[in-house]
Amino acid sequence: MDKPSVCVLGAGSWGTALAIVLSAQGRQVCLLARDTGKASRMQQARENSAYLPGMNFPDSLTVTADLDEAIADSAAAVIALPCAVAEDYVKRLSQNYAGPMIAACKGLHPETLQRTDEMLANHVGENQIAILSGPSFAPEVARGLPTAITMAARDVDLASQAASLFDDTSLRVYTCTDVVGVTLGGALKNVVAIAAGIATGLQLGHNATAALITRGLPEISRLACACGANAETIHGLSGLGDLVLTCTGDLSRNRRFGMALAQGMDVKSAKQHIGQTAEGVRTAEAAYKLATRHNIDIPIMQAVYEVISGQATPMDAVQSLLARPSKSEY
Repeated sequence: MDKPSVCVLGAGSWGTALAIVLSAQGRQVCLLARDTGKASRMQQARENSAYLPGMNFPDSLTVTADLDEAIADSAAAVIALPCAVAEDYVKRLSQNYAGPMIAACKGLHPETLQRTDEMLANHVGENQIAILSGPSFAPEVARGLPTAITMAARDVDLASQAASLFDDTSLRVYTCTDVVGVTLGGALKNVVAIAAGIATGLQLGHNATAALITRGLPEISRLACACGANAETIHGLSGLGDLVLTCTGDLSRNRRFGMALAQGMDVKSAKQHIGQTAEGVRTAEAAYKLATRHNIDIPIMQAVYEVISGQATPMDAVQSLLARPSKSEY
């Protein structure tokens, strides 16, 4: 029996890795690149030399810059675009595509404060929306290394249907109906990862990183639960799991962005230094605004926002956190 075809929108490292994994066992997968020239080069070279050099494409993976071509005959669309541009493509998809849309991007809009699932819901029905999130560095996924992630949808059947696309891959996909928790866990951990990167860049030691992870988790949980998430979800793969990976792994864009800030770069220079989207930059502002709306204390994420917005230097932020009054841990 033929496997249903899939399109993946976004030819960065994460979208390319998902396309490689999905097509590894012969499934027809179409990867959409936003640039015609890039799509042509990738199709000809059979690799994404910019982000995943040396990772050859399976024969069943094709690359295009034509959205209509990408979604033709696709049973599902995986959206792995930066959050800043994803909505434009969702709008276009909603006009002629009725299949499941699996969001594999993690962020919050700094002005509307909308989560990824809320952005999708502006244009498509709830019965089309699924969220893929969890501790997953793209190069390791592309290499077929074991990875566990979460597929969330409000309808458990949709979550299971979307997860089944990865049944014959190295990804172990758990299902969940807490869309709010999975979405916010994946978005907010990026902000804490910037803090961990700042600590690393300032050479504050492993103790400081451990403290940031441990104290960052309840910040994420408090804010997510105030928005309707389940605390249990935040302690799962899409919360704690992703937080640990992103705060400690050298492949973490947000951690590297924080390190660049600690080394004296401004936000613009740090972005250029990373060369890829660090979603925590936009999310930090949204997290601060959401916390203010719900009267939630998020000192670590607030400190990151103050550094990014130019209100504090990295060392100022550290001193501010250390100067907070002592209190009970729980």
